[in-house]
Amino acid sequence: MTTLTIMIVVAFVIGYACIAMESLTKVNKAAVALLMFVACWTLYMCDPLQFLTMMHPDYAGGIEGMAEKVTSIIQEHLGDTSTTLFFLMGAMTIVEIVDQNGGFNWVRKVMKTHSKRALLWRIAFLTFILSAILDNLTTSIVMIMILRKLVADRNDRLIYASLVIIAANSGGAFSPIGDVTTIMLWNKGLITALGVISEILIPSIVSMLIPAFILQYSLKGELHMPEVKAGADEDSGDFTETQRKAVFVIGVGGLIFVPIFKSITHLPPFVGILLVLGVLWTTTEVFYRHLHRGHDAEGTQKRVTNLLSRVDMSTILFFLGILMAVSCLSEVGVLTALGKGLNVFFDGNHYLVTGIIGVLSSIVDNVPLVAGCMGMYPVAATGDMAVDGIFWQLLAYCAGVGGSMLIIGSAAGVVVMGLEKITFGWYMKKITWIAFVGYIAGIISYYVLRTYIFTTPL
Repeated sequence: MTTLTIMIVVAFVIGYACIAMESLTKVNKAAVALLMFVACWTLYMCDPLQFLTMMHPDYAGGIEGMAEKVTSIIQEHLGDTSTTLFFLMGAMTIVEIVDQNGGFNWVRKVMKTHSKRALLWRIAFLTFILSAILDNLTTSIVMIMILRKLVADRNDRLIYASLVIIAANSGGAFSPIGDVTTIMLWNKGLITALGVISEILIPSIVSMLIPAFILQYSLKGELHMPEVKAGADEDSGDFTETQRKAVFVIGVGGLIFVPIFKSITHLPPFVGILLVLGVLWTTTEVFYRHLHRGHDAEGTQKRVTNLLSRVDMSTILFFLGILMAVSCLSEVGVLTALGKGLNVFFDGNHYLVTGIIGVLSSIVDNVPLVAGCMGMYPVAATGDMAVDGIFWQLLAYCAGVGGSMLIIGSAAGVVVMGLEKITFGWYMKKITWIAFVGYIAGIISYYVLRTYIFTTPL
């Protein structure tokens, strides 16, 4: 590892430490992430030729073409990052539209209970199921909006929100469309839909059940729901009950349709999200256009043009900074070297290797980690490295569920952190060990399944 590479790693570690200590430094994590992004790539540009020749062996442009090549590399990473950002902005806006126009009002009635623990289990299973159908990011946004309508006490809501992160990541791990990493492995042909569902489902459930069981003891007494003004449900954006249901069906149903749209058109998921946003936006505009009840001034505040200003730009910029900084680590070969080092150190024990990768995925983004593993390990005809082999299935589980151990370890965690203003320190102190217990229990259950039940890949 060269001196420049070490400097880039140090810049990332310092930036990461500042993000982790946001509650102490009082500096917004988005600002730190942006500085970390710029610092890493600025150091990269001190001697880009050494990295270009190492990571891009086909590069033959010499010193003259360095700037142009690095620019194209950054633009490529920025393009990949932008697809995540546009997906996030679209999903957040869709859920905000549904929420502000009364689309989630019925959920309060369906899930109404006086027991805090009963609500916890309902939230856990609903999140788990939805994240397998949608994705963990969208599911987390939906569930936080629902929680705001059900739980008034902030301390209780932090417990529920933390479980949403764990359940969303667990639910996404066993579904081929539930998480970015499983989608990557599935599209590459390293896992099959039947294989990952049949063999990762139980470990994923275990990784959600155990944390939920532990967290329920943090909730005592009866549930006090937020106060609702008289007639608020009936006057959500002046929409009728039928119109509110239409908003919900188009919004949430559209989110469910996004994976189908992707499989049909082969376009990136953010295109489907923008399609749903366009349809929902048009529908609500038509509804407001035909209102004749004299409340247009109030209703205007709930139109999409005004709701767009509520998108949390600090969360978006935080995503931009983190993902682009991690892409720099990928470009200097740190992630690939780390994966190879793990394999050598643990002598090819794939339970330990993937387990450590899962822990690392809570620190850095799991997408480049999985991408590095896909490029680092060849697919074998038989054995652990075969299609639906132990390594690839465990990688899907560990990269997905492992992100729950730190709040910035997954897209679900980052968006919940932004929406509920959960601090890194609080989550690490209260939740990290609980998520880790569930994570290990899931790996153990997978070992039992593969050793005594699924002795050969399906």
